[in-house]
Amino acid sequence: MKRSTTLAAQTAPPRRPAGYFRKLRSDVFKEWDLYLLLVPGILFILLFKYTPMYGIIIAFKDFNIFDGYAGSPWVGWKHFEKLFHSADFVRVFRNTVIISLLKLVFLFPLPIIVALLLNELKNVIFKRSVQTIIYLPHFLSWVIVSGLFIDLLSTNGGLVNKALVAFGMEPVAFFLDSSVFRSVLVTSAGWKETGWSTIVYLAAFSTIDPQLYEAAKIDGAGRLKQVWHITLPGIAPIIVLMLILRLGNLLEAGTEQILVMYNPTVYNVSDVIGSYVYRMGLGNQDYSFTTAVGLFEAVISFALILSGNALSRKYLQRGIW
Repeated sequence: MKRSTTLAAQTAPPRRPAGYFRKLRSDVFKEWDLYLLLVPGILFILLFKYTPMYGIIIAFKDFNIFDGYAGSPWVGWKHFEKLFHSADFVRVFRNTVIISLLKLVFLFPLPIIVALLLNELKNVIFKRSVQTIIYLPHFLSWVIVSGLFIDLLSTNGGLVNKALVAFGMEPVAFFLDSSVFRSVLVTSAGWKETGWSTIVYLAAFSTIDPQLYEAAKIDGAGRLKQVWHITLPGIAPIIVLMLILRLGNLLEAGTEQILVMYNPTVYNVSDVIGSYVYRMGLGNQDYSFTTAVGLFEAVISFALILSGNALSRKYLQRGIW
């Protein structure tokens, strides 16, 4: 009996201190203005993140906009069975994974490399100028970026194809050729977001103790060794954090970008879950099926975040939680 009581005491969740809520109330009254600033953010999350979750039940009904949530008949797993037996969804899921992995492999290390290069610049004016130039594309909408790349890659007077012809090669229909369209997606995404993504890494460099670099210089370490043994380990927690968050968005694949860039000619290699939901939901008004697709994507994304964090905790001894 005594042993079981001891075991129960060990496994029971820790209790909050007796004065926890009293201290919390005191902190709220003392810093009421700071807590007041939390209210808009909390309301935003509740209104736009949690309230829409009620709509998940559409995935388990034959939803009709005239009958509403309550009047639509309950069909259980019907739409998920349709989802898993759909040849179109298999193609869409494969495209989503491939495009996301291409962006992860080629674009995730790029901001780290650019941030390391910027960190080595000693001329402050030149460094700020380069930062400003590479940040600017982030503020352009995908509609504008799409127009720029269409002009650059056009077979009818595009700068890139002019260069290819000048070197004796055949022009390439980048936006109509299934074999190269994914490379256009990856390249344009890298051009638009790489500069902006360096901000978090540049901020992380400021947390590294400068005395470590001084000690490394005294020991005879060159710039590359300092980067490898001091800079990269110093920003490793940020890299892990960004990687785990990136895994959570693995199935997003850049829906907005694809919607403004793709066309029926390249659907076979560029149609992803987001664009498929957009076409089926708004085009065919199949709200229940597209909600099932969206719920499937959300569950997979949640599982990827949990898995990425667990692997990071196991092998790198750090994670989001």
